[in-house]
Amino acid sequence: MHRVSRTIITLVPIAFAACAQSTNPQPTLAARANFWPAHPAGSVHTLMPSPTTVVYGGYDPAAAPVLRVASGDEVIVGAVSTCGARLLQPGVDTGTIEPAYRAIVAAAHDSTLRRGPGGHILTGPIFVDGAEPGDVLEVRIESIAIDLPFACNGFSPRGGFLPEDFPGVSRSRVIPLDLEHMVAHFSDSLGIAIPLHPFFGSIGVAPSPEQGRINSAPPGTHAGNLDNKALVAGTILYIPVHTRGALLEIGDGHAGQGDGEVDITALETSLRGRFQLIVRKDLHFDWPRAETPTE
Repeated sequence: MHRVSRTIITLVPIAFAACAQSTNPQPTLAARANFWPAHPAGSVHTLMPSPTTVVYGGYDPAAAPVLRVASGDEVIVGAVSTCGARLLQPGVDTGTIEPAYRAIVAAAHDSTLRRGPGGHILTGPIFVDGAEPGDVLEVRIESIAIDLPFACNGFSPRGGFLPEDFPGVSRSRVIPLDLEHMVAHFSDSLGIAIPLHPFFGSIGVAPSPEQGRINSAPPGTHAGNLDNKALVAGTILYIPVHTRGALLEIGDGHAGQGDGEVDITALETSLRGRFQLIVRKDLHFDWPRAETPTE
C-alpha cells in the first residue's frame, strides 16, 4: 500500500531578495492527479504576459485587474524571466518570449507601464470573485512547465552572500536546459549538471489599501517573493487576503534553486503554470502557509 501524508509549512520571509508563448518544447499543462481532495472546477482561463497584463515591480491594491475569475476556476499563467536581456543571446532561437519581454521593457521606458519600486515582472493582477479581507486564497499549483531552454544566474558585489569571496566581481552566465532529461548543464567541462525542479519564486496578493503599492522583492503576509523551492507542482499555497478580489500576481520563474538565493539569483527562466484558485472562508491565517505531500 502506498501511503501519503501531508505536511503544512508555515512560510516566513526567506527570499534573499531578488512570455508569453514559446517554445522548445511546447509545455504540457493538463491538470494531474494530486494529493488534495477534488474541488469542483469551473472555467479554465489563460493569461500570458504583455505590457497590459503585468505589474512591473510591485504588489498593488490599486492595480486594475487584467482577469476576473470565480472561486474554483483554473488559470494557466505565463511569466517572463527576471533575467531579461541576459537571455537575448545572438544566434539562439528563444521563441516568442523575447518580443514579449522587449515590449514590456519598452512600455516601462516610455512610461505607459509603471515600474517599481522592485524589479520583478509579475503577471496579473487576477481578481477572484468572493475574496474579501480576512479570507484565505488557496492556490493549488497543479502543474508547471519550463517555457524556455535556457536559464541565467549571476551575482554582483551589491547583494547576496558572495561579495566577501569575490570582492568587486560580477559574474553572469546563461545556462542551457535539457528539458528532456530535466537537468541544467552548468558546466560540461567540470561535469556540473543541476536537476531541474521548476517553481515560481513569487506568488502573492495585494497588500491592504492602506499600505499602497509595495516592493516586489521582500516577501511578507501577502506572500510574494518567497523563493521557496518546495512550492513545485503538486503543492498548495494559502495566502491571507488583504483587499477585495485578492489581486493575485505570479512570476519570477525558477528552473531550480537551492535553499534560498545565495548569490541573489536562482536558475532564472520563463515558466508557465496551471493553478486552481479557491476562496476559503473557513480559514483565517496571519501569514502564508503551504501544504505539500510527503512520503
